[in-house]
Amino acid sequence: MLKLNNLCKVYQTEEVETTALDNINIDIEKGEFVAIMGPSGCGKSTLLNIIGMLDSPTSGEYHFLGDEIAHANEKQLANIRKKNIGFIFQSFNLIEELTVFENVELALLYNDVPSKERKERVTRVLDKVGIAHRAKHMPSQLSGGQQQRVAVARALVAEPAMILADEPTGNLDRAQGEEVMDMLKKLNEEGSTIIMVTHSPSHADYARRTINLFDGQVVTEMYRAAE
Repeated sequence: MLKLNNLCKVYQTEEVETTALDNINIDIEKGEFVAIMGPSGCGKSTLLNIIGMLDSPTSGEYHFLGDEIAHANEKQLANIRKKNIGFIFQSFNLIEELTVFENVELALLYNDVPSKERKERVTRVLDKVGIAHRAKHMPSQLSGGQQQRVAVARALVAEPAMILADEPTGNLDRAQGEEVMDMLKKLNEEGSTIIMVTHSPSHADYARRTINLFDGQVVTEMYRAAE
């Protein structure tokens, strides 16, 4: 699905040059569940932003679904991103003025999906993540765990090739966090490709592979046997 070859990201100011990613080489196949771990400042979020096409590498190659996109322009990246990638953020990023249904539907409005199909797909995905009974509620009327379920539904509704999750349990208590992780594991078992940044070793254990970063480099990779 994606292949990173000798990928580097360097941030420069007039006085300082900072290497955020240093010769990253990663292959991720369709249907994998990969956790990315490492201490703060090691490059996890930078890597996820580049994989999600929210940022571009300074050098190296990024192949996505067979195309080399490391040096594509923003318009090209935006078109690829909206058709292929769903995002789940730590802070939920729901729009407070919209209902649960409308928050999820918004992802389809960006893709010009017809009204009837939007309704069917939103209803189906809300049921899938167990939040259909809250469709008419506002985000402020939901618990943290429920809000993250809505965020997962929003990521899924456009049927993306890949889901990127940035600390998806960071704002949740233990029970809510485990609910979200169980849901992500189930989605992966149903075929979704998931790449997740996490600080939690127990949540990384839900993934089939863990990539550990340190100082912008991959230092270890660990695979787990299928259960």
